[in-house]
Amino acid sequence: MTCPTFCTVTVDHHDPTPIYLQLAAILRDQIKRGVYQPRQVLPSEAQLVQEHGVARATVRHAIEVLRDEGLVYTLPQRGTYVSPPAEN
Repeated sequence: MTCPTFCTVTVDHHDPTPIYLQLAAILRDQIKRGVYQPRQVLPSEAQLVQEHGVARATVRHAIEVLRDEGLVYTLPQRGTYVSPPAEN
């Protein structure tokens, strides 16, 4: 399983931290580092499943965590996008 050049970390299946939280942390870090810009689409569920060797339900749970944090939003049939910065 190969990981694109921007993906330097993947989940650790032996770590006691739940896999979905590990994946959420990886994606959160990539968003904060600017790998994914505001309004940019994240990789598809299928791509994340393949890149990280996890189940689709795990990807969905990780995205839900990021959505609850306000970091991403999902448009049906279009994908999940990075939220624009919050206005103060």
